[in-house]
Amino acid sequence: MVYEALDFYDVDALLTEEELMVRDMVRDWVDEKVIPNIEQHYLDGTFPREWIQDLGDMGILGMVVPEEYGCAGMSYTAYGVVCRELERGDSGLRSFASVQGSLSMHPIHKFGTEEQKQKYLPRMATGELIGCFGLTEPDYGSNPGGLITKAEDKGDHYLLNGAKMWITNGTICDLAIVWAKLDGEIRGFIVEMGDEGFTAPEQKGKHSLRASVTSELVFQDCKIPKDRLLPEAKGLSGPFSCLNRARYGIAWGSIGSAQACFDAAKKYSLERIQFDRPIAAYQLIQMKLATMLREITKGQLLAYHLGRKIDEDNWIPE
Repeated sequence: MVYEALDFYDVDALLTEEELMVRDMVRDWVDEKVIPNIEQHYLDGTFPREWIQDLGDMGILGMVVPEEYGCAGMSYTAYGVVCRELERGDSGLRSFASVQGSLSMHPIHKFGTEEQKQKYLPRMATGELIGCFGLTEPDYGSNPGGLITKAEDKGDHYLLNGAKMWITNGTICDLAIVWAKLDGEIRGFIVEMGDEGFTAPEQKGKHSLRASVTSELVFQDCKIPKDRLLPEAKGLSGPFSCLNRARYGIAWGSIGSAQACFDAAKKYSLERIQFDRPIAAYQLIQMKLATMLREITKGQLLAYHLGRKIDEDNWIPE
């Protein structure tokens, strides 16, 4: 049976023609490329490279970044809709797009120099360059201000020492946005794969997000050229700015996952026969589906309103 997205309050009718177009493009791609193959990738613990190329070709990597940097320059509401459609396929897929756009491209665009923007953003938009975001450490997750990764000014370069954990895209990245303390203040650095002293071993044996690359980042006397400091990022406001946008995408993504669950549950309840009737005919099952419908609808309305508030630059992270 064809997937039917639950939209009880017709929230998608509020979307613009451009937002509906990108919704349909990504939805069709997920149906064609992701749904038939995701189970095997989950079992194998793999994330296919060809999906990255497809995401770049569709223009949804860093899609809110202005067109002057080779990006789509679309609305945050459109970005949310894309996250919803991607997570219907798999949370790891949406996670890749979020890390690439919100956690890697956003800090370069917001805090970087014009040279950094021109060097990295166009190639990240196509998927040629893959980014990751290094904030969480083995002993500092919910308390990022306590991070102990340290950068030292050595005159013509910075010297980076420390480790990050549970980093999406780390092993396959071309560059990492790394947060470290420089003279006691949290600063952002662009570390490129191949920099001396930088390694990113993959973390295996996961029980969730298996179709996603999760890594450790290790810096041992890693030399960073002076022109790879993000000059406008100072203190926790830098990484928090990135995380707020990633959380926004997760809000939409969770709705896509919930819609997929509702669709599967509804179809099963109509096909599963007990006591000579589909189980959908029993009120207990109907109540469960109605409860799912209500909660998904509430989430759709919240996410849509938040997206429009961000597009109007009239929102608060809370």
